[in-house]
Amino acid sequence: MMTVRQDVHSTGIPVLCQSCEARHRGVCGALDPDQLVGLAKTSSKHTIESGAELIGDAETVDSYSNVLSGVVKLTKSLSDGRQQIVGLQFAPDFLGRPFKVESAINAEAATAVSLCSFPRASIERMMRQSPDLEHRLLKQTLNELDEARDWMVTLGRKTAAEKVASFLLMIARNIDPTLDPATNATSFELPLTRADIADFLGLTIETVSRQLTRLRTDGVIQIDNNRHVTVDSLARLASRSGA
Repeated sequence: MMTVRQDVHSTGIPVLCQSCEARHRGVCGALDPDQLVGLAKTSSKHTIESGAELIGDAETVDSYSNVLSGVVKLTKSLSDGRQQIVGLQFAPDFLGRPFKVESAINAEAATAVSLCSFPRASIERMMRQSPDLEHRLLKQTLNELDEARDWMVTLGRKTAAEKVASFLLMIARNIDPTLDPATNATSFELPLTRADIADFLGLTIETVSRQLTRLRTDGVIQIDNNRHVTVDSLARLASRSGA
């Protein structure tokens, strides 16, 4: 039997993109096959170890990335060196700020992160050529704005117990793209240390640990090896978040 070798672009979609979540749910879903081929020629996939800096504050922006897996921690720095965690990004979020020469934020790999990166000039050129791509980036920006406003309510009005439950609920809903709400259960690794969670929530480390213990004692969550969280009922966790 003769074996037929299929050309990598015979379907019109580059092999690099065919199984990529950003292709289906992210900004690249706005591109047609020819545009994907063009972008793939300048793209590179790479894995970054936890703790590595992805974007530095006031750093010249020369590339953008799609987050393929893992969690990215966004921070803002003060002049005296203090930092505040201001957001998290998950697959298939777009990492970078188009049409800005310098970054105004630090991005760090909170976990091991897989990225698909491409030159700034390539994506900005495609944004001018593809209104759908520009629309998707605008939609992500507006979603992030809505999430930031919701998080302001969490930080400003919720109790410590509600803050910790809200954080766990956010991770559960974002870290697993295949999560079926009908199952009402999931498990995940905490992407942040207790210290980072405390920083993100405006609490002390002791308060975060106490509230996690309380949720575990009440049977809302299980915690193994200090980082692996199992949630049997997302609805029950949501009720503890004050949502």
